Amino acid sequence: MSRENTTRSLDTIDLAALRDPAGIFELVEVVGNGTYGQVYKGRHVKTGQLAAIKVMEVTEEEEEEIKLEINMLKSYSHHRNIATYYGAFIKKNPGTDHQLWLVMEYCGAGSVTDLVKKTKGNCLKEDWISYICREVLRVCACFTVPCW
Repeated sequence: MSRENTTRSLDTIDLAALRDPAGIFELVEVVGNGTYGQVYKGRHVKTGQLAAIKVMEVTEEEEEEIKLEINMLKSYSHHRNIATYYGAFIKKNPGTDHQLWLVMEYCGAGSVTDLVKKTKGNCLKEDWISYICREVLRVCACFTVPCW
């Protein structure tokens, strides 16, 4: 799906109509901070399966970007180097802003950023850098529009 087609399908996402995650997913602990909110380790209530849950407040200014992210996850999370998308939910909080929960595959080993931080000021070894670059390029190859 091209970015143009992804953008055209933004109108098909009605954030207000999403289900509430109560009884489906629960938050376990904060594992990081994203651009729009916090990322939690979560758990599927019935199966116990772990998930990464990005929790964010949705403002009108950010709504279109968030819809684009959901469409990109729906379209490309089948790739082995992209976390699998499980769904989006709206947590309704009486008297306050509602929260959007984006639920994805939990990757317990962390991100490339975490890996770099663990080197404590040392550089990554060349074989690690080449591996990471190769895998990023494999993701880019699945897009009809270049990543760069």
